[in-house]
Amino acid sequence: MAMGSFLIPISLLVLAASSAVAQLEMGYYRKSCPDVEAIVREEMVKIISAAPSLAGPLLRLHFHDCFVRGCDASVLLDSTKGNLAERDAKPNKSLRGFGSVERVKAKLEAACPGVVSCADVLTLMARDAVVLAKGPSWPVALGRRDGSVSTATEASDELPPSFGDVPLLARIFASKGLDLKDLVVLSGAHTLGTAHCPSFADRLYNTTGNGLVDPSLDSEYADKLRLKCKSVDDKSMLSEMDPGSYRTFDTSYYRHVAKRRELFRSDAALLTDATTEEYVRHVATGKFDDAFFRDFSESMIKMGNIGVLIGRDGDIRKKCYVLN
Repeated sequence: MAMGSFLIPISLLVLAASSAVAQLEMGYYRKSCPDVEAIVREEMVKIISAAPSLAGPLLRLHFHDCFVRGCDASVLLDSTKGNLAERDAKPNKSLRGFGSVERVKAKLEAACPGVVSCADVLTLMARDAVVLAKGPSWPVALGRRDGSVSTATEASDELPPSFGDVPLLARIFASKGLDLKDLVVLSGAHTLGTAHCPSFADRLYNTTGNGLVDPSLDSEYADKLRLKCKSVDDKSMLSEMDPGSYRTFDTSYYRHVAKRRELFRSDAALLTDATTEEYVRHVATGKFDDAFFRDFSESMIKMGNIGVLIGRDGDIRKKCYVLN
């Protein structure tokens, strides 16, 4: 079976769901908008074909949404005169893909006005971004509704930091119903995308306050990064999070981590815990790609169920960036 067509059994979704999340349904829009997944996929094919580098940012949008107030599309809301929204929090300044979400949402509004939530749109787009980057597929239960609260303060407080160690990251993940395996598996999303120098350059220039390179970083790799990132504040350059295949969803991220050639402290930290290190080195052998794809699919199902609004809670926004 081709890895890109790997599909997780529906039963795993049921196992991962809580009693509240169980009200999400496969085929939730079967009557009200039966072509929802086809419409999303058709637009995503066009989007990723035109800009393959958007797969990572769209997946990241979903992550950053679900970790703050749950998967309620609150990350998509614009700031207003009286409120600084999540998308303008410091950790979210580099988020991209908002225009693509609006493009897909507009297609759905034309086909099924006022029916499909932005939260469901973002969840489906994240899944399709992975598939179109040659990664696995998984079933997405639908029925999420959109939240009405979005604050930068909450985003800054709740998002897992790129400098976090395993104990800190594990606490944050646990608060969202995710375990240590989910942490190391979902870190594999760093196989897609790029990062600006300021998010990791302190490891190159001043990791301990003495101007030295982070000793946990491979020295040759650090030298290459320093050629791109001239200073801690250099915002002009981007580095691939998974050098050589940052547009392809694969397991090479783990091989880079195993060789200490990763961008973020949170990635390097995976080698400091026995459980996460074992997983990294296991997948880094390149012999367990299918197992990682299954694990990633299961963890994405769990993450997509965090704190969802269902039933009469929340709303269905007509435009994802503004309340109705």
